[in-house]
Amino acid sequence: MSTGSWLLAVALVVFGYLMGSISPSVFLGKIFKGLDVRKQGSGNAGTTNAFRVLGIRLGLAVLIADFLKGVIPVVLARYLSAPLVTVIVAFACVTGHNYSIFLRGRGGKGVATGAGAAVGMMPLPMAFLIAIFAILVFTTRIVAIASITCTILLPVMAVVFHQPLPYIVVCCLMSIVVLWAHRANMLRLWERRERRVVFPWNKRIQTPVETGPAAAIEADGGVGDPRPADPGAAGS
Repeated sequence: MSTGSWLLAVALVVFGYLMGSISPSVFLGKIFKGLDVRKQGSGNAGTTNAFRVLGIRLGLAVLIADFLKGVIPVVLARYLSAPLVTVIVAFACVTGHNYSIFLRGRGGKGVATGAGAAVGMMPLPMAFLIAIFAILVFTTRIVAIASITCTILLPVMAVVFHQPLPYIVVCCLMSIVVLWAHRANMLRLWERRERRVVFPWNKRIQTPVETGPAAAIEADGGVGDPRPADPGAAGS
């Protein structure tokens, strides 16, 4: 690679990390609700907690923004640089989202941003994976099950669809980062106390639940639940 190519590669990676580090949930929460999502609900700066704390409209805005944080840098890298740079940019986006430089190393869980990055690399396999995610959410009503399952399946889909080796490797790395962020969810699933989604057609139940469209997104819950963050559930 020439000096210009190296500089472009570094710029793309830094751009990916900084894009990932921007937190729409924190920004929109403070602007429109006067709330810090990191101190409400689960205490997580991801999309699901945005639905839980900020409501449906702002939650959708956060979902779209988190998704685009992964898509835009990766697509730019695909068209402007080499495949190796593209996968590093994808990983940088997820790392930035989970360990934001603007949030002192905190962030979300990387599902929406990771999905966006993966769509930028391999849209067809991701179409199947997103369909699987939706089916699992609607059948189990537990977002974490869908997120963890699809995260595990991400590198599998890359192999099945004969993606380049760098794509397979970065899918493995992104899966590790996202699964690590879900370790508290795994514990709650094991203890059978993970929150469930309540759709409009479901009757409300007495156990802790999640609400509405949070089902369709990053499994980082009930809409409009501005309770102080539970330290024991900070990973949700």
